[in-house]
Amino acid sequence: MRAVVFDMDGVLVDSEQLWDEVRRGVVTEHGGTWAEGATRTLQGMSTPEWSEYLVRELGAQLTPEEAAARVIDEMRRRYEGGPPVIEGAAETLRAVSGRWPAAIASSAPPVLIDSLLSATGLTERIPVVVSSEEVAAGKPAPDVYHEAARRLGVPAGECAAVEDSTSGLRAALAAGMTVYAVPNPHFPPDDEVLGRTHHVLGAIGDLPATLGL
Repeated sequence: MRAVVFDMDGVLVDSEQLWDEVRRGVVTEHGGTWAEGATRTLQGMSTPEWSEYLVRELGAQLTPEEAAARVIDEMRRRYEGGPPVIEGAAETLRAVSGRWPAAIASSAPPVLIDSLLSATGLTERIPVVVSSEEVAAGKPAPDVYHEAARRLGVPAGECAAVEDSTSGLRAALAAGMTVYAVPNPHFPPDDEVLGRTHHVLGAIGDLPATLGL
């Protein structure tokens, strides 16, 4: 292993339920109807993908651009006092990035990724940050992980990935990375996908010891 790539939502920030709440609110406030299964379907999608889904599939009476702006603005508002960083996440990022090059590969927009790094004082330690807005397809496609590996200058097969959700785990596995799963307690990943990962951790704070740090 020569580098480590982290997902953000659900791995470093306890935000999956916030995304769900905010998207539901935008859909219902603008004439749409939340569908069963929409939460899992949306996990891992890039901003263009999920905003299109809110409009075309869930019926929000907005353009995709308007839906994206409303959701992201509300998420930014909720992060004003600092994002809900998961216990042990900042310490793990600091420990891992002190040993190997590290990156974040997230479905979140860049402004929210920057919020995490600024709040934890780790902007300089994590120089490679990739949002799925910057690649052709969001998770479960491997694009965001391939791009992170490219920017790190390390073959994807020599990187570890840290993920929590079904779509994220699928993306990291498809990229050929060694996958460390930290199952999301709010939205647990599918057992079949979890069974194909290389390591399953109880918490993000367990990663340094698992890596021998």
